Amino acid sequence: MIVQIEKLRYQYKKSSEPTIKDFSLKIEQGEIVAILGESGSGKSTVLRLIAGLETPKSGIISINGKTMVDHQTFTPPEKRGIGMVFQDYALFPHMTVEKNIKFGLRHMTRKKKKERLEEMLELVNLSDYQKRYPYELSGGQQQRIALARALAPAPSLLLFDEPFSNLDASLQVKIRDELKSILKQTKITSIFVTHDQEDATALADRIVYIEKGIVKSNHLRE
Repeated sequence: MIVQIEKLRYQYKKSSEPTIKDFSLKIEQGEIVAILGESGSGKSTVLRLIAGLETPKSGIISINGKTMVDHQTFTPPEKRGIGMVFQDYALFPHMTVEKNIKFGLRHMTRKKKKERLEEMLELVNLSDYQKRYPYELSGGQQQRIALARALAPAPSLLLFDEPFSNLDASLQVKIRDELKSILKQTKITSIFVTHDQEDATALADRIVYIEKGIVKSNHLRE
């Protein structure tokens, strides 16, 4: 089991009730899980708790056999071995594609960085774009570079926050298919949150429905 979440509870300071009330989830190696819910259901908060951007009031999060959070433990985000692709991609505008992808590879030798860069660019089919800047890329290309940057440090878990919301409908389907192919090829465990049933059905192995901070259903996609 690569991810184990037990009885997670979280409440924002100015909120009158918990955003996450009792969230539990187990994920196998290589599984793609969608957390599906309406706006305000708590799905993005779950992602932030897993990433370490928020601290739960109670509950346990374990990743790759290591406890990240419990009543006496809190592992900071940079030490969790997690990659994250944000809704707006969060690419550094002043950096080339090459520098964006290499950003998380600080502890590698120059040779290893170059090899990993080439591997990632080939994976997302953008080998000729390493000297471009984000503003010179289409939305779909920016999405793929954000994915390459997240994959480059070889995280044990990859998180996506509404990954297709900034793409137009025709591009959305194409990128969705490409993303699934890349995730299956790399066998990386992934969680993505979405409010779109079509995205969840097309991409995920399993869909977790969340409503008002509680898991309503959790089933394998047929």
